[in-house]
Amino acid sequence: MQLAIPLALLLLAATPALAEEQPVELKAAPGQEVVQTRCAACHSLDYVRMNSPFLTADGWKAEVAKMRTAFGAEIDDAEAATIVNYLTATYGPPGS
Repeated sequence: MQLAIPLALLLLAATPALAEEQPVELKAAPGQEVVQTRCAACHSLDYVRMNSPFLTADGWKAEVAKMRTAFGAEIDDAEAATIVNYLTATYGPPGS
């Protein structure tokens, strides 16, 4: 019971921060809808923009594989290919 009140206060303090999060708009391109549907089911799409300066096609492929194997993302092989192609084309470094 002693922890209930501090925990409730902590949750109330965090609520405004969560409410202020703005939706992330991804670049329009083939595969955008699959990325929005599958990736946003587990995490913010802001991760796409945060990782984009660093990930080549191989990097995006590894990230998608990690989401499937380590985190259990329900993404089939065709969707994984679509996601990797979209991320590489729209958020990968030039020439990747």
